[in-house]
Amino acid sequence: MPDKTARLPNRGKVFAPKTVLPHHCRSTDLWCVMTDFLIAPSILAADFARLGEEVDNVLEAGADIVHFDVMDNHYVPNLTIGPMVCKALRDHGVTAPIDVHLMVQPVDDLIRMFADAGATYITFHPEASNHIDRSLQLVRDLGCKAGLVLNPGTGLDVTDWVMDKMDMLLLMSVNPGFGGQKFIPSTLDKLKQARKLIDASGYDIRLEVDGGVGVNNIAEVAAAGADTFVAGSAIFSQPDYATVITKMREQLATAG
Repeated sequence: MPDKTARLPNRGKVFAPKTVLPHHCRSTDLWCVMTDFLIAPSILAADFARLGEEVDNVLEAGADIVHFDVMDNHYVPNLTIGPMVCKALRDHGVTAPIDVHLMVQPVDDLIRMFADAGATYITFHPEASNHIDRSLQLVRDLGCKAGLVLNPGTGLDVTDWVMDKMDMLLLMSVNPGFGGQKFIPSTLDKLKQARKLIDASGYDIRLEVDGGVGVNNIAEVAAAGADTFVAGSAIFSQPDYATVITKMREQLATAG
C-alpha cells in the first residue's frame, strides 16, 4: 500500500500540472521554460479488484493524468477495459484528466462512447481509422482533446496534414498490446524529430511517450522532447507510489 503520509491532497480536485524546469535550460529556451511535465500512470498495471482506490492513491501520490489503455483483441492481441470503467471512475469521484488510448479498430463508435463516459483526451492509431482527419475532428466535436498514437514502425509523416486538429501526439516506445515491455531506444530520435515538428507547427500539442518509461530513463526521454510520460508497472509495482513519482520528478529536474 502507498504511504498515506506522503500523499498530496488532490483527489476530487482539478489540479494544475507540476512545472519542472531542467537545470540546463536557458531563459531563451522556450520549450524548457514552458514545459509542464505530466506523469500519467497507466491503470492497466493497477489492481483491478480495487481500481477506484488505486486511482485515488496514485493521484494523491502526485500523478497528473489517468492513462486508460483500451484494447480490443483485434487491433492488438489483448483485451482490456471499456467506457463503463471510465464512467465508473468518474462516478467514483475522479476529476483528474483521463487520457484514453484506443488500441481498437474501428475507432469512431468508441470515441463517442468514451466522450460520453468522461474522457479528457482520446487518442487513436492512424491505421485504425479510414478517415483520420474526420476521427480527430469527431473527438473535438464531442468536447475532448484529440490525438494520434504512432507505433514504433509508424512514421511521423502521418501527422503532416492533421496537426491543426491534434492536442496530443503519443509515441509508442514499445509495441502495443502488453504492459511491462522494455523501452525501444530508437524512440529517442523519433521524439527529437517529433519535438521539432510540434515546435515548428506553432500548435499547442503535448508530446507523450508510452512504454518502458521509469525512474532510470525518464530524464533521457524528457531531454529528447517528451513532456508527458505514461508509466504502468514502473509505478504500480512499487509499494509506495509517492516515492517513485517523487523520484521521477527529481530525474525530470535533471533532464538534459
